[in-house]
Amino acid sequence: MAGKSGKPAFETFQLFSSAFDDNPQFRLGFLDSSETPLPPPPPPPPCVEVLFTEVSSSVRYTVEPVNLNGLTLLKGRVNTQDVFALSNSDLVPGKYEGGLKLWEGSLDLVKALRSEVQNGQLSFTGKRVLEIGCGHGLPGILACLEGAAVVHFQDFNAEVLQCLTIPNVNANLSDKSSSLATNATEVRFFAGDWSEIHQLLPHACDNEKDQTCMIGQSTAGYDIILMAETVYSISALPTLYELIKKTMSCPHGVVYMAAKKHYFGVGGGSRRFLSVVEKDGIMVASLVAEVTDGSSNVREVWKFSLK
Repeated sequence: MAGKSGKPAFETFQLFSSAFDDNPQFRLGFLDSSETPLPPPPPPPPCVEVLFTEVSSSVRYTVEPVNLNGLTLLKGRVNTQDVFALSNSDLVPGKYEGGLKLWEGSLDLVKALRSEVQNGQLSFTGKRVLEIGCGHGLPGILACLEGAAVVHFQDFNAEVLQCLTIPNVNANLSDKSSSLATNATEVRFFAGDWSEIHQLLPHACDNEKDQTCMIGQSTAGYDIILMAETVYSISALPTLYELIKKTMSCPHGVVYMAAKKHYFGVGGGSRRFLSVVEKDGIMVASLVAEVTDGSSNVREVWKFSLK
């Protein structure tokens, strides 16, 4: 799929560049066959809320349209080198988690969500929505356009929110005559690691040890959680799942996840995440869409809800 510029609307999945492969400090432990122990990854950046006025003025941001089965959204483009002083790297553990790229799963998720809305299986109207690992934020932007009351965007890097997500959200809402400053939806942006970000999110459980929101009668949490291409790392799956449990509304909250079936070379994928969910036993999963276009391995969109 391409915009008017003729460039691809998304970039194919490439977790590691050749520079990444050649540099031992960037290898993940379960991929490294050497017996020399690797140094631990750096501590995650602090969790912060990024205001929509904190847009970076030093990084060039350009847009191009993306047509998604009749819906045209704007995708931003910024240079990774300009933001992080990195080139040709999709992931550097503890520093950059790929948020500046538009992954295929984000487009798959938008299409699946639109289909769910059109078929009467989903309504964003008046709902509280969280997009985890947002990057460009296209699924969350769709939620804004569909009348969500609250849309919160989360990404590992504050720089991604400042340089890409906020400009992209503003560009799409302004295109619909509804800028962030005047939009009826409460739109906020949060940066931080999945292990800690729940402490900052307004609709997460107040006490990280209190799981009554999952098994009791609490109405805390987000009604709809969205995420695309977040399950590539095996080591991060338990943390991601715990974040979902701490932020998902009970008893009617739902999660929509777009991902590749397998991420070759790093071991993650939708099926590995499904095994984590199934082992816990409190959620039920249903396949919403499967994409087999021949350009990459099988991609899927799944829906999770409480039993």
